[in-house]
Amino acid sequence: MTTMYTPDHEWINIEDHEAATVGITLHAQDALGDVVFVDLPAVGASFKKGETAGVVESVKAAADLYMPVSGEVVEVNEALRADPSLANSDPLGSGWFFKVRVADMAEFESLMDAPAYDALLKTL
Repeated sequence: MTTMYTPDHEWINIEDHEAATVGITLHAQDALGDVVFVDLPAVGASFKKGETAGVVESVKAAADLYMPVSGEVVEVNEALRADPSLANSDPLGSGWFFKVRVADMAEFESLMDAPAYDALLKTL
């Protein structure tokens, strides 16, 4: 299992070669506050790396959810749609947003690993 991070505070985790799971980091959910709504992408939709794939709304603000890699959405977290607070209570687990079939593994490999992301957080 390999987890990588974006400068926009999304995480992406590849457990197998079928699809990668995407969510927001602890830092992102902390900055947003209580998440009250999520707009998830449609299954079957394709995005390029960096494109807006959804929206997270909280009591403080709304924030775009950016696609960490190019690919096709193969599953969305319906439990999160029903209970957006999962993004706060378990952002790295049951609060995941969607799964994507990665089009280019080089994009995944160019993201930050955990030590690099921790170093980024220290600069904020």
